[in-house]
Amino acid sequence: MKSSKIILDRSYVVGKIDNRLFGSFVEHLGRCVYEGLYEPSHPLADELGFRKDVLDMVRDLGISLIRYPGGNFVSGFHWEDSVGPVSQRPRRLDLAWKTTESNEVGLHEFAAFCKKACASLMYSVNLGTRGADDARNVVEYANHAGGTYWSDLRIKNGAEKPFGIPLWCLGNEMDAAWQTGQKSAQEYGRLARESAKVMKLVDPGIELVVCGSTGPVIETFGDWELTVLDECYDYVDYVSLHRYYENPEHDTASFLANTLDMEDFIHTVACICDTVKGKKHRKKKLNLSFDEWNVWYHTKGQDEELIAADRWGQALPLLQDVYNFEDALVVGLMLITLLKHADRIKISCLAQLVNVIAPIMTEKGGGAWAQTIFYPFMHVAKYAKDTDVLMTLIDTPLYDCKKYTSVPYLDGVAVMAVDAQTGACREVTLFCVSRDPDEEHTVTLDLRSFGSLSLKEHILLHHDNVNACNTQSDPFRVAPAPGPGGTVEDQTVVLRVPALSWNVFRFTACEQEFEQKPDK
Repeated sequence: MKSSKIILDRSYVVGKIDNRLFGSFVEHLGRCVYEGLYEPSHPLADELGFRKDVLDMVRDLGISLIRYPGGNFVSGFHWEDSVGPVSQRPRRLDLAWKTTESNEVGLHEFAAFCKKACASLMYSVNLGTRGADDARNVVEYANHAGGTYWSDLRIKNGAEKPFGIPLWCLGNEMDAAWQTGQKSAQEYGRLARESAKVMKLVDPGIELVVCGSTGPVIETFGDWELTVLDECYDYVDYVSLHRYYENPEHDTASFLANTLDMEDFIHTVACICDTVKGKKHRKKKLNLSFDEWNVWYHTKGQDEELIAADRWGQALPLLQDVYNFEDALVVGLMLITLLKHADRIKISCLAQLVNVIAPIMTEKGGGAWAQTIFYPFMHVAKYAKDTDVLMTLIDTPLYDCKKYTSVPYLDGVAVMAVDAQTGACREVTLFCVSRDPDEEHTVTLDLRSFGSLSLKEHILLHHDNVNACNTQSDPFRVAPAPGPGGTVEDQTVVLRVPALSWNVFRFTACEQEFEQKPDK
């Protein structure tokens, strides 16, 4: 058994959580929309065609924000196709995913879905094949009260009140060769600036996300951000980051260490933002939107075969990764990394929500079930909302692997909820992942600065087989269970963290007794 130590103090706060950190992503891709969240012929479909079982799971997951409608899809999308009578909406070829889009679900329908799901809508505009004029028109359609062409058309189409969409993406991955309408950094920076200007003239209250590099492995990473922000820094509010991790080599030690790369990525983009701030002598600080992140690799070869077999088909089962236990650990580690940077990352979106690299899977006409990655996200969304992130120092043994050196066996972050009136600490929650494949760790934690707390609950996600998955026939093979907990004596805590595990330790005011009732 190895020993580790975690150092916390309630005075050392990284930042307050922006609840938009618990977002997701819905793209018109595969079976995410059609046969996923929308299936009007399903026995559990509501009056709009949305599956009530899926909506229940989305609410259980704790999604606060949904980015829509893409993704690569948006770079060839005409937003006008998605409004008006459904029977009159045009069918279009989707060049991004080589399928056909019916536009049966559009802006009005998805705004209704978000309302049912208790989530805010983050809308993407097409800056691939279109531009500033179309961007301002859709803002007027969605957010202007009435009395103009576009707003009156919205009213005619059945929405008397504006949708009031607060957050908008200025295109998607515009540096990428696979993007319809790919731009150079100079081209995109100027287009983003001019689009931002007219969008905010229509609605000064909106916030805008400009495309950063598609990822740190893109050749132009760094130069792209510098050039784009030099053009549009004064007009935008966030820079986007996208990152996916994979494990085709079945190297668990390296796979679990990939969040070291994620840390570097976040730090580099934040530094570039501050460089442009300094160059322009601005007081405004640009924050980050990590609006695509997940594990993604299981189905890439299969997807190419599906498209080749049914090019221009509809609702093809693309990107339907079946997640295993080690994928859930990586998602947990990515969530911990996002929380650690809550001072700078204000928005993030797990990509995606249903069927497509998703925490929720469905069968057409049948059931819905939670994948392994559902649970870490659910726990963080539930217990980190409306909290302060604490600086979390972890003294733990290190290991080396093929891709990285000096990797901590334990990674974690703590959040604190305080009473709004008294400022007293109500609850401290520690999210922790063990990368250790062999041994349990004892973790010592000093809680003296928080007042009198007791260990209320230890939620554990663990499986002896890293390749264990949840399926329709066995939906709870990997699911939370009560953990071994620990002891509290004189405000010093000794916790037990099993090998290869996701852990949630909840400490509450001492009048609340310790219970072993995990959330499932």
